[in-house]
Amino acid sequence: MQVLSVGVVVGLLALLVWRLATERHSAVKGVAPDFTLPRLDTSGHLRLASLRGKTVVLNFWASWCNPCKQEAPDLRAAHLRWKSKDVVFVGIDAQDFSGDARRFMRKYDVNYPVVRDGPGSIVGKYGVDGFPETFFVDRKGRIVGDHIAGPASEEALDENIRRALAS
Repeated sequence: MQVLSVGVVVGLLALLVWRLATERHSAVKGVAPDFTLPRLDTSGHLRLASLRGKTVVLNFWASWCNPCKQEAPDLRAAHLRWKSKDVVFVGIDAQDFSGDARRFMRKYDVNYPVVRDGPGSIVGKYGVDGFPETFFVDRKGRIVGDHIAGPASEEALDENIRRALAS
């Protein structure tokens, strides 16, 4: 009887893991979910749809996230490398305080647009389950690559940007 109970629990756990993996995988396919969010780097709002026709790098982060701190210099450098090629970087600060986010931006010299998703409503639409997470959107608004779990290296950023530009 105990073996049967353990088997049922293991089976249910496997089903849960499969379901989460399937939902996560489907969340990063197709057209990038549109959003309009308040900007942290300046006044006003930014709408993702307004960037259609450009390659977009969406980076979800939070000021309290240690891997985000490690990744910040590489994102800044990649932005400088790619901005002349019509690649737009957008930072999406989520589940964070605005003041903490602005301090982070100053400390790491974030030099691209940053919006605030305070409650994390956009995080859910993208299936983000940790910070940092970066998505690469082609000119047609389709997600063509993503980096999950941990800071993206300059090489990973460049590879995914090239893939987005080529699609």
